[in-house]
Amino acid sequence: MASFCDAVILAGVEPGFGFKKKYTTKRTMTLFYDILDTPIGSLTIEADDGHILKILFDWDKVQVRPNALTEKCKTQLREYFAGKRTEFDLPMKFNGTAFQKEVWQALLPVPFGETATYGEQAKKINKAKAVRAVGAANGQNKHTIVVPCHRIIGANGSLTGYGGGIDRKRWLLEHEQRVAGKTLF
Repeated sequence: MASFCDAVILAGVEPGFGFKKKYTTKRTMTLFYDILDTPIGSLTIEADDGHILKILFDWDKVQVRPNALTEKCKTQLREYFAGKRTEFDLPMKFNGTAFQKEVWQALLPVPFGETATYGEQAKKINKAKAVRAVGAANGQNKHTIVVPCHRIIGANGSLTGYGGGIDRKRWLLEHEQRVAGKTLF
């Protein structure tokens, strides 16, 4: 007959003061990476089997290991930079707080070639006084371009904050304006 300690160990718990839980299962996920050279720098794409996890500038210290989803993402981004795509059709997984996810979802309807302010975005999620928190959440967006945080500007029309840098934000907005046949500046 097994002792109490043996039973505890077999159950995945280590004996000790207060018993510590021992995690015996570990989920593993295969990640895939690809890099796309663009007119404004390299974009690194991270995906799993079913979702795009990240699209970031200047994050090219990865071993390229593409899959069909990273290839699809690269194709759509190439089309965007060529002026042939204004919307993306990619399965994305957002990793963040509930508030961040709400803010990122509110970015998706901002039309190509147009802008909105941080205040407008805060009102869209029914948190009109959370303008700075919205800006901070936009700064944590890991799906650059596809989740268009570059389309969000200051209340006075200024280009404020962008994880990829203000020069890239200006380029992206000017690119979209040219393609859409509009002028912003």
